[in-house]
Amino acid sequence: MLDKARSRGNIGAVAERKSRPRIDREHSQVDLGELLAHLRVAKRLSLRQVEESTDRAVSNAYLSALEKGRIQKPSPHVLHSLAAVYAVPYETLMEKAGYLLPSEDKGGRRRRLAAFAIDDLTAEEEEELLKYLAFLRFRDSS
Repeated sequence: MLDKARSRGNIGAVAERKSRPRIDREHSQVDLGELLAHLRVAKRLSLRQVEESTDRAVSNAYLSALEKGRIQKPSPHVLHSLAAVYAVPYETLMEKAGYLLPSEDKGGRRRRLAAFAIDDLTAEEEEELLKYLAFLRFRDSS
């Protein structure tokens, strides 16, 4: 594929496609690595910038492995550092990593943050809202 791209002069397009986080459209929920990648991209942060923002608590190599799914269950300390950088609830990342069970109300529905007061949100819609919220927070802080 890279040779074809070179012959057509599209090397940048191939690199750009590889750097974007993958979304598994067959499953309704985004996994932890994909969520972290989306949040980082929404904040327009590089892996090294996240490393610096966490005071080196999370190395860029470790974060890359997390985003690619090579590490499935990072420590709560790592998740806490990333939640602070990405401005997302720590509990959300803890759930994604499997440390907490998804919260449910008495009706069996997953409990949501107060901002997500719409009762019929799917898990995928909630994930998209979290990504959009990260984007808005980043845009407003710029």
